[in-house]
Amino acid sequence: MIVSHLKDVKGVRIENPNIKGVVKRVLVSPKEGWEGYVMRVFELEEGGYSPRHSHPWPHITYILKGEGILHLDGKDYEVEEGSFAFVPPDRVHTFSNRGSGKFLFICIVPEEGDV
Repeated sequence: MIVSHLKDVKGVRIENPNIKGVVKRVLVSPKEGWEGYVMRVFELEEGGYSPRHSHPWPHITYILKGEGILHLDGKDYEVEEGSFAFVPPDRVHTFSNRGSGKFLFICIVPEEGDV
């Protein structure tokens, strides 16, 4: 069980040549009792982006703040606060911040997807 606030969760900056300006916060995981799943919040700085990648698990995303682009299977989708998406397994995708300020989104994956 957990009751907390995003501001109290320490972020981890992800460093990689294919990633720019990304901080990850794990909010709920098997550690807190949610067996099999992990809910994270990703924060992308202005001009930031996640890697273009695919993986064998799906994920659900919900945009908390800002404006961005979800590139999924060769198509760009504009997303903003309140937008959500289901990304099926094995689909090439990436998120990028297209606005001014930070772009934050929730991403829920099966436990094996929290890499």
